[in-house]
Amino acid sequence: MLRVEQVSFGYSKTHVLDNINFTVEQGENLAIIGESGSGKSTLLKLIYGEYDLEQGQIWWKDTEIKGPKYNLVIGYGFMKYVTQEFDLMPYTSVENNIGKYLSRFNLEKRQQRINELIDVVELKAFAKRKVKTLSGGQKQRVALARALAKEPDILLLDEPFSHIDNFKKQSLRRSVFNYLKKNAITCIVATHDKYDVLGFADTMLVLHDRTILATGSPQELYNNPKSGLVASFFDEFSIINDKIYYPHQLKITEVSDFKALVKDSYFNGKTWLIAVEYNSRTLLIEHTTKINSGTEVYFKIRP
Repeated sequence: MLRVEQVSFGYSKTHVLDNINFTVEQGENLAIIGESGSGKSTLLKLIYGEYDLEQGQIWWKDTEIKGPKYNLVIGYGFMKYVTQEFDLMPYTSVENNIGKYLSRFNLEKRQQRINELIDVVELKAFAKRKVKTLSGGQKQRVALARALAKEPDILLLDEPFSHIDNFKKQSLRRSVFNYLKKNAITCIVATHDKYDVLGFADTMLVLHDRTILATGSPQELYNNPKSGLVASFFDEFSIINDKIYYPHQLKITEVSDFKALVKDSYFNGKTWLIAVEYNSRTLLIEHTTKINSGTEVYFKIRP
């Protein structure tokens, strides 16, 4: 397993992480979420060994992860790290980039492995294309495939689908995360996108104010958010009597103890998001149709 024990770290006079502790079992998917600047990327870099720890230890099984003071070459063979910056060979093909670190002793087996990973990242039509001709999202998929090529025990992903358009993103997530789970590859993904987490992560870890604010399964944190910060990762929310409610947990009704004034209506795909003013605060309620601004409505909390 991966063990992060009492880790603290900062840049110069800026303290970023304070006493971080968690474990990840072999084959598990851990999602690290938090606001920009909360330390998500820094934590991944510490796990990879890119920085020296100020305090604490990081272990993968029986190997202690050390920084550049102890290793001439950053990183470990059992671990791959995919960042938002792609270290690819622009003048060679997608196939050659993916196969860069694969043995040429058995060319047939090597090609089979390349083809398998091209399918995982859904780039079959671009296999022979030079990387320099690809879009940013396509390059990100090449980087993912190359990281998987030598079958790492643990994969670190920093905003892994940030450059990929919505037309491909959903199916690609399923393909990549299903591959990791099938092959028992431990995955730690730092993300601001709830769709990288819902349906895929075994555990979520929320960073805030240099520490771990909350940890649990996506279902646990979604259903019982400990703060507005946690709830806001999943959806819009309202606070009534100090309790957090998502828009679908409130309902427009004919009669209720709650009376509000409609401010705006926003089309949300299957439904409309109705912004109402209640006790000088704005609440958000899911509804089937648009409601004109200025309309008085009643609402209730769904059971």
